[in-house]
Amino acid sequence: MPRWLPRAVVTTLALFACFQLAAWAFHQLIGLFINILIAFFLALAVEPAVDRLSARGMRRGLATGLVFLGVAAVFVGFFTLMGSVLAGQIQTMVQEFPSYLDSVINWVNRSFHTRFSRVQVQESVLHSDWLQRYVRNSASGVLDVSATVIGGLFQALTVALFSFYFAADGPRLRRALCSVLPPQRQADVLRAWELAVSKTGGYIYSRALMALISGIAHYVVLEILGVPYAPALAVWVGLVSQFIPTIGTYLAGALPVLIAFTVNPWYAVWVLVFVVVYQQFENYLLQPRITAKTVDIHPAVAFGSVVAGAALLGAVGALIAIPVTATLQAFLGVYVKRYEVADDADEPRGGRRGRGGRDRPSLLSRLIKALRRG
Repeated sequence: MPRWLPRAVVTTLALFACFQLAAWAFHQLIGLFINILIAFFLALAVEPAVDRLSARGMRRGLATGLVFLGVAAVFVGFFTLMGSVLAGQIQTMVQEFPSYLDSVINWVNRSFHTRFSRVQVQESVLHSDWLQRYVRNSASGVLDVSATVIGGLFQALTVALFSFYFAADGPRLRRALCSVLPPQRQADVLRAWELAVSKTGGYIYSRALMALISGIAHYVVLEILGVPYAPALAVWVGLVSQFIPTIGTYLAGALPVLIAFTVNPWYAVWVLVFVVVYQQFENYLLQPRITAKTVDIHPAVAFGSVVAGAALLGAVGALIAIPVTATLQAFLGVYVKRYEVADDADEPRGGRRGRGGRDRPSLLSRLIKALRRG
């Protein structure tokens, strides 16, 4: 046996064990990496506001804290407002449920010549087997729901803590990152960082502007129809439709339609029609114009990036896909050499060319040459 064979076998086994350990550690820490990625882009989104406050003489840590307090106040106000709307609607539905049930029972009795009563329906539902199984399953799943809520709060706290440190120590983090790179690479890192801040801030600005326009439009329609809680529903539609990717539009439109249905079924139809029409107006007219000025990315590229981000990282990938794509596009555009387009570049192939790629002379030019010879 060669002398190098035992050492090679041991080295191969050691490398394989290290690879397995690294794969296991990465699989265990994938949730932490995703939280850090979210925190990084959240810090990029608030960094322009932090820079403005720190440029006026405020300490960067205090400026970051004030910006995050403002963001937290907006979220708390939004959820408080929506909680009051849902609580009011649930109370209204519970109070009016007996009358709804009586109307349904009367319609069934008239249509099918039956003799049902509300007492019989209530007793059959309360003593049914499926209701008892549902209650038992719900009681057993309380611990799972509690664990999910606690886990979500812990993740939110982790994201907020990392994003605060990234925003407060942004210049120090850039210096630490550039200190381990050669000078020519330092310029590339700083340029990519500035582009990421600009594109992420532009993306948040464009979404906030479209949320404002959407909220005002839906508020006018809901107020004209007399749907209750029109301001709260307008805020819900504006924020959810813009900041929750892919399914945000459907979630945003479902709640106003449901509440309008409690007032009048035809009002729900009108609200649904307006939601669909406004969505088409936003997708084809409003969003391309605003996005072109803030993010500078083609709508087709934006849609493809959202689909790719959702396939890779789920909702998180769909949320950060557009600023990441805009940053990469702007960064690579600096290093891509462009040339002037020839005048005949838009001519169809073979339209004015003969064999061998040479221009084919026109009939008028040949006549002129013949006259000159004569």
